[in-house]
Amino acid sequence: QVRLVESGGGLVQPGGSLRLSCAASGSIFSINTMDWYRQAPGKERELVARITSSGMTDYGDFVKGRFTMSRDNAKNTAYLQMNSLKPEDTAIYYCRMVIRGGFTPLSDYWGQGTQVTVSS
Repeated sequence: QVRLVESGGGLVQPGGSLRLSCAASGSIFSINTMDWYRQAPGKERELVARITSSGMTDYGDFVKGRFTMSRDNAKNTAYLQMNSLKPEDTAIYYCRMVIRGGFTPLSDYWGQGTQVTVSS
């Protein structure tokens, strides 16, 4: 069984930085795309960043050069470096990965989420 665990969330002042991590564990053969989504209270879940298996990245328009996503394939881990944080970045951040398991086809997996709060 595959499991995703996020870490790195917390409370930060406006203009500050956080680095989120998402580690996948279990029976993993390969990982396709890795995504970060976020959901603020009363709003729909939105895509923050995506990185492909070849390392190409894509970001939501609201990121505007403030966030950088990376991955460590040897560790089955995704990272999201967030700089110049704003109060409107406050949300629960979720990791999603498309994984081919040892005995399972390509499937979506989600982490439990990590809270990011930007406030003075």
